Amino acid sequence: MLGLRLPLAPRPPVFAASSRPRLEVQPPSLRHKPATHWERVVFWLMAPAPMDAAPPLNRLPEVRAEFAACLHDTRGVDAKLLVGRIERTRSLRDLWHLRTDVFDCVARQHSQAEAESRVSSLNRHFPTRSPRSGFAPMLP
Repeated sequence: MLGLRLPLAPRPPVFAASSRPRLEVQPPSLRHKPATHWERVVFWLMAPAPMDAAPPLNRLPEVRAEFAACLHDTRGVDAKLLVGRIERTRSLRDLWHLRTDVFDCVARQHSQAEAESRVSSLNRHFPTRSPRSGFAPMLP
């Protein structure tokens, strides 16, 4: 075995850092804005922040339709199953979890850039925040 060299593992590609600040898309809260005075008091006591309330449930059909529209030109069993899963979601939080599946389906049939474009249009339905810096804590 003298003189035999094993090939080195390929190095991962190095990507240039984006000049745009990256935003993290978070799932919506499971809590909804209260209707009665008593519910408002309980919400005020229990919610970590006033903006952590989930969007109203009446937006769900509209957002579902947008998710399904992102898959309008995809073919195959996976795409049909995903559309069925989208139609059966019961909350915006459920849809938030399906973003990666939408990305994968579109990326396989079109391109990664197209998938990024479609999913970024869906991200407007969910809360965002800047990622935490390792140098300074973010204030709430």
